[in-house]
Amino acid sequence: MTTDPTMARIGQGVALHHQQGRRDAARELFAQVWDDIGGEQGDPLHVCVLAHSMADVQDDPHEELKWDLRALAAVDLVTDEQVAQAGVPLSVAGLYPSLHLNLSECYRKLGDLGRAREHLRQARATIGALGDDEYGRLIRGGLEQLAGQLDER
Repeated sequence: MTTDPTMARIGQGVALHHQQGRRDAARELFAQVWDDIGGEQGDPLHVCVLAHSMADVQDDPHEELKWDLRALAAVDLVTDEQVAQAGVPLSVAGLYPSLHLNLSECYRKLGDLGRAREHLRQARATIGALGDDEYGRLIRGGLEQLAGQLDER
């Protein structure tokens, strides 16, 4: 369990979305946290995880893409030490497969199949950072499903 209060609040929003199906409530909480951390000027780990989560509750794929791109930009500034201190059970390298998977899916939805395939390739190139656990299997399954949609098996 995280002792980082911002990560805990983001976790509450994720639970609102995934466990309770309350996308609007999650989006509102994420917007409050975004303001509280100072937006893109906030701690890079908070920006990355929050933007990645905020993308998932967007109705417009263009807005989803903006949030996913913010998450990817922020992850480059995150260190393994920050991730460990926040109680995140992954290395920084373990964040990339999901970020690229989400970007690939966004670009697919928007009809930009070239960019979708590029992010799929990047996700596949970084998948080795994930373990053979529930999260790793979830991301690998998402990649395989997306690969089928993009005819990239």
